[in-house]
Amino acid sequence: MDDAATVTRLLGREPRGRYDVVVRGQSGEPIVIRNEPLLDDGTPMPTRYWLVGAEVCDEVSRLESRGGVRQAEAAVDPVALAAAHGRYAAERDAALPPGHAGPRPSGGVGGTRRGVKCLHAHYAWYLAGGDDPVGRWVEERLHA
Repeated sequence: MDDAATVTRLLGREPRGRYDVVVRGQSGEPIVIRNEPLLDDGTPMPTRYWLVGAEVCDEVSRLESRGGVRQAEAAVDPVALAAAHGRYAAERDAALPPGHAGPRPSGGVGGTRRGVKCLHAHYAWYLAGGDDPVGRWVEERLHA
């Protein structure tokens, strides 16, 4: 399987930075990619984990369209969510090149500093092993 071609097809465009496939489906297709914290041109990339699997993206989109972002934000303990944003940002920032002095990514999951911006970003990190209460909430809804 050609990961670069598959990820390009799933995104609908060529990726603008380096990434690794960190979660695969049963047939080996990419489900989650982990982005480098800087794009190829040096632009900060706040979203470390990106959900690319077509089927799971559709499932999460359906959940979002039914008010999932607001529901998740209301259901998840805000202290636990803030801690998750901090862990995510720390992991991403630790991947910056040593001595990097230029612009840096900001925010936590999906680039937001607080609350829930995108269920896809939370679920991607959760699937990749992140301790994300929103990702866990999504998992419970998708597999209820």
